[in-house]
This record gives sequence, C-alpha cells and structure tokens, in this order.
Amino acid sequence: MLYAPAPLHIPDGFLSIVVSIICWVITIVTLYFAISKTNQSLGEKQIPLMGVMAAFIFAAQMINFPVAGGTSGHMLGGALAAIVLGPWAGMLVMTAVIALQALLFQDGGLVVMGANILNMGLITAAIGYGLYRSVSGSSKTVKLGVAGVAAWLSVMAGALFTSLQLWLSGTSQLNIVIPAMMGVHALIGVGEALITVFALAFIIQTRPDLLGEGSESAKGSRNWIYAGGIISLLVVLISPLASGDPDGLERVAIDLGFLDAGQNAPYSIIPDYTLPFLGETALSTILAGVIGIAVVAVIMVLVGRGLKAKS
Repeated sequence: MLYAPAPLHIPDGFLSIVVSIICWVITIVTLYFAISKTNQSLGEKQIPLMGVMAAFIFAAQMINFPVAGGTSGHMLGGALAAIVLGPWAGMLVMTAVIALQALLFQDGGLVVMGANILNMGLITAAIGYGLYRSVSGSSKTVKLGVAGVAAWLSVMAGALFTSLQLWLSGTSQLNIVIPAMMGVHALIGVGEALITVFALAFIIQTRPDLLGEGSESAKGSRNWIYAGGIISLLVVLISPLASGDPDGLERVAIDLGFLDAGQNAPYSIIPDYTLPFLGETALSTILAGVIGIAVVAVIMVLVGRGLKAKS
C-alpha cells in the first residue's frame, strides 16, 4: 500500500453514537462562529490564500514519515493554517480538508467526521493561533520557536481528545489509551513542529505581509499563489514515497486490540488515495493527490468568495 491513513483520522466504529453526536454538536456550533467571524473579517487577499493553504495542507497530509517502532505520522496543519489565516478562517480550511478526505477518499468515518474535524481542525487551529499571537510583539526567532511549540502541542491536544473519546465510547481503558496515544504522537508532533516552522520561515522571507509584517504588492500576491500551487503539486509528486507503516492511531488500535472495531465506508470513490482503475501504483496516488488539491482549493475559494460577498 503506497499511502497510509492520516494520524487521528478516526474510522466509524471506534466511537459510540452518543460521543459522535456530542462531537458533531460542538463542531457545528464552533463552525457557526467561525463562519460568522470570517464573514466579518475576510479580506480580498485571503480568498486565494485560503485555497492555497487548503491545497498545501491536503498535499502535506499525504506524506507519511516514519517515527519509531514501525509507526508513521504526518503533518496535520491546523496550527499553520490558523497562524497564517487567523483562527476562524484556519478552522474552515481544516474542515474542508478533513471533510473532503472522508467524503471523497474514504479517509476517516462519516458518523465520526464531527470528532475528526474537532480533534484535527478546530482544536489544533485554536491552540496554534493562541500561542503564536501571545508573542506577536517578539522577534522572528521567538515567533518561530513558539510556533513550533504550538504545533507540537496542537498534535498532543488532538491525541488527548481522541483518547478521551475512545475511553468515553468504551473502546479502550483510559489508563491504557492515553499513554499509548500521547507517546506516539509526541514523536509525530516533532515532525509537525519542524514542518510548521519551515513553512512559516519561508513565508516570512517571501511574503511577510501575510503575517502582518511588511507591505504587499499585487505582483507579489500573484507570485505567492503560483508558488503555493507549485509547492503543493511537488509535494503530491513525492507522495508515493510516503511511509506505509501504520499511523499513530492505527498503531495504538493494533497494539490495544480494537482495530477490528473500525468499519469501512459504505461506498468507495477514491479509497486510500488511489484511483480504482489504476490500482495501487505511484501514478494512481499522484493523480488522486492532484484531484484532491484541486477540489479542496476550488472549494475554499468558492467559500471565501461567498463569505466575502455576504460581508
């Protein structure tokens, strides 16, 4: 298998219906405020940036890197999205990415989608933005350091919430699942921190105005959009090289014996990021990734235009 599911993507069957409904309620209420706040503050330059950011995060999530003990992980991106776009727009971007992964690629369950959006998108964005903005008046070095810590903590928070949901669902014992989840995701969080810091350092060098530093130009804005699209495509091109080891949650489910509780999606479109008529080949994974970044970018641009028109 060329591609392993993303860490923290919970499949249907891991959580009880009650826990899934509670997560949906929290997610819907939070997204209502995110849409309302974004509608009030969305700037014209943020619309294409939302599309580029969604495309990059989708592509980055296809690159599983080995961590330890036959386990893999990859970037979540919530902290990066919130730092660049603000918390509310960042949450919308993460929601689009996670929802598309479940609906089109069967990555994560449908009933538990509210939990996946909450754990991987909303919580990570809130933590990333909050910690980064707490040092808004500091030097670039301090900001990048805090951004790395925020990215790491966002992964740990997502792992903690997932652990609590598994416990409340009766899937695993609390004193067993928390150490297992937190241990493996502490390593995955290091990768998240490094990628986030690298991405922000690149933005500071090329488009500091996106982070509230320096001035912008129309030409610079267009160049940034092109660069973001090219980087996303390059990431997709190397996605077949991603680690095939089980991701963090899958590894814990194997070790603790509840992997069989997971349920497959009731339908199949582009399962496991491979086109069915091409099979599990490198070309299949690349084309699936290209489809993903194109669809999620278009979705976010349309959403951004809709919110901008209402404002």
